[in-house]
Amino acid sequence: MERHESKAETNPFEAMVSRFNVAAEKLNLDEGLYQILLTADREISVAIPVQMDNGKLKVFKGYRVQHSLARGPAKGGIRYAADVTLEEIRALAAWMTWKCAVVNIPFGGAKGGIICDPSTLSMGELEKITRRYTASLIDVLGPERDVPAPDINTDEKVMAWIMDTYSMHVRHTVTAVVTGKPLDLGGSVGRREATGRGCKIVCDRAISRIGMRRETTRVIIQGFGNVGSMAARILYEAGYQIIGISDVHGGILNTLGINITKLFAYVQEAKTVVGFLGAEPIAGKELLEYPCDILLPAATENQITSQNADRIKARIICEGANGPTTAQADEILYDKKIFIIPDILANAGGVTVSYFEWVQDRQGYFWNLKTVNERLEEIMVNSFDTVAGYADRHGVNMRIAAYMLAIDRVAYTIRERGIYA
Repeated sequence: MERHESKAETNPFEAMVSRFNVAAEKLNLDEGLYQILLTADREISVAIPVQMDNGKLKVFKGYRVQHSLARGPAKGGIRYAADVTLEEIRALAAWMTWKCAVVNIPFGGAKGGIICDPSTLSMGELEKITRRYTASLIDVLGPERDVPAPDINTDEKVMAWIMDTYSMHVRHTVTAVVTGKPLDLGGSVGRREATGRGCKIVCDRAISRIGMRRETTRVIIQGFGNVGSMAARILYEAGYQIIGISDVHGGILNTLGINITKLFAYVQEAKTVVGFLGAEPIAGKELLEYPCDILLPAATENQITSQNADRIKARIICEGANGPTTAQADEILYDKKIFIIPDILANAGGVTVSYFEWVQDRQGYFWNLKTVNERLEEIMVNSFDTVAGYADRHGVNMRIAAYMLAIDRVAYTIRERGIYA
């Protein structure tokens, strides 16, 4: 079977393909299915003309990639960033397919993005961009087709604009067209904390697997956005020792443990962890390589590469972000016997509760927080144990096991459905 070769270590699509190839070989995947599973069902580029606040017209570029619809509607976030590329969106869409399959929820994978710098745009300009982007994709979105969610630089407000634009076009309110909405518009309790809570659940399983206890487990978190901050709070409340945290401005370290409650209050005012009096300052790069039991990268892609992997001193890496570790870094980390909980498992709590939100919207009946968290825990625990069982049975690491499980599930669905011609 012909295999793709990695063109560049930090190319997200090639990184996904390199892991896919290993898993596909282990599964002895048919050549035809290999091609189907690596090819996106649909890739859409849209021009987004907007009249700016100064009266001038400006055209933005937007993308939506639907990687797979085999197991259900496409599911995936929309990000607004100046460095968005089609290659990145393509990789993230495929990762969403595998992520949904790993936790066995009935979605395929998608991802969207608009090339823009939100920090330079007014609220009105952002709303115009969002609504025009949604209108351009109106024929491919919908509760049964493609269900977007928030991602980098998008939030509940952006999801509300998408829901409203879609609803206006179809002439009735459709809350299930997006997830991550405000509660009053059909959002779910527990959604905001879901990715961080999922990270805590798999960390619990990982430390149990290697005989550690929460109270003596030192955690370093890279990133203090939604995922990093929620993971910090939930791990702290569960008894873990959070000794280091970084954001885009720098890092803080306290080997005796950081008081996360006080840190939250500080960050609310300062908008950064830097300067917090309950810890010492440390460079973000240096913190990433500081000795700890759990390293939780929750920032962006390509943070652990072949250039710094040999200096990572964690026992466990829990990937809160998508693609924080390159394929080349994987080999170095596994040689060092570091236990990696891969992104498509570790941060799947977010899409799991997004699925819960979609289900609640469609049935018009909403669950309480206890129900949401209990069902999230059940799915994350079962998924971790299934992946770990795959890893033990096939003699592979957790990442390859997760890919094998996901690919096997999607491939099975395609075989059962057959190919329409």
